[in-house]
Amino acid sequence: MEFQAKELFAKHGVPGTPGIVANTPAEARAAAEQLGVCVVKAQVKAGGRGKAGGVKLAKTPDEAEAHATAILGMEIKGLTVNRVLIAPAASIEEEYYFSFLLDRSNRSYLCIASVEGGVEIEEVAKTNPDAVKQIAIDAGTGVDEAKAREIVAEVGFPEALTEQAVQTVLALWTTFVEEDATLVEVNPLARLAGDKLEALDGKVSLDENAEFRHPEHADFEDKAAADPLEAKAKEKGLNYVKLDGAVGIIGNGAGLVMSTLDVVAYAGEAHGGVKPANFLDIGGGASAQVMADGLDVILNDPQVKSVFVNVFGGITSCDAVANGIVGALEILGDEASKPLVVRLDGNNVEEGRRILAEADHPLVTLVDTMDGAADKAAELANKAGV
Repeated sequence: MEFQAKELFAKHGVPGTPGIVANTPAEARAAAEQLGVCVVKAQVKAGGRGKAGGVKLAKTPDEAEAHATAILGMEIKGLTVNRVLIAPAASIEEEYYFSFLLDRSNRSYLCIASVEGGVEIEEVAKTNPDAVKQIAIDAGTGVDEAKAREIVAEVGFPEALTEQAVQTVLALWTTFVEEDATLVEVNPLARLAGDKLEALDGKVSLDENAEFRHPEHADFEDKAAADPLEAKAKEKGLNYVKLDGAVGIIGNGAGLVMSTLDVVAYAGEAHGGVKPANFLDIGGGASAQVMADGLDVILNDPQVKSVFVNVFGGITSCDAVANGIVGALEILGDEASKPLVVRLDGNNVEEGRRILAEADHPLVTLVDTMDGAADKAAELANKAGV
């Protein structure tokens, strides 16, 4: 969120004013009494907050309290506002846009910046694309002072701001690298009265693959806004994403699970428009406990009416997966109450199918093909009254 991005900016020397976070209208009033004329800003991980009514100028503490009352609890792009940032009002003379990001297409880094940007940067990009500079950053050498000066010159920062701009670029690059970010964005980077350059807003996206280097990043997670099933899956170490359908999906391998989502969506067209309820990749080790953890998350989703377990035995053989399913159902007991359609293929498939057939669990239907299993799972979900 913005206030968290500003914390990171302050840590690395990016010029800015952090402001005061408020969770209630009374706290917003107290912050305004301390800061004077201020801006009440909704704190959600989404752009377009101002256009959605989530950013308001308050000239008095009464106004700050009233704005906070209106903004807290509102939804912006599906996200509920649970806190606001009370930031001191600024006398803005010019607005700029600046960002460093991961350029996936070129497998490198990119600086995107404009002195004609600010909050209307998208419109500038459409009407005057030449004003939005895209500057490649060599991943090996990064941004030193010489590169920072090159960026400032190419973007066209005013001469009076050159030295401040160079130091700000260096500080933003430090933030980008040392925090293992995939995006560091300032919009707007503002020229204030007295030729002072300041980051008035901030957006930072952090690379989850680098979490092991940054245990402190866990503090940035908005646990209150997290989907409870996704939070539960994360605690269990599962790769899970909640969707809106009725067929729960478990597979081993991200590619297989993605294909399974497509196959279920296609099969569901013949069964009342049934769709997948989640993405869940249990990886290579489909032990009884891992399978139980996956089923526990999916079966606790009230939208799920049937479950499709789609496994291709590779490193983990199908008999181990089958034993995992049987063991998972024993672990879950009465919690397992929705039909499971299981498709096994690959290493030691015949033994895996034999184990499931011999267990003869009333909830389990064994289907040989992926298309057939998807069709059966969609059919069962539809019959359950989706």
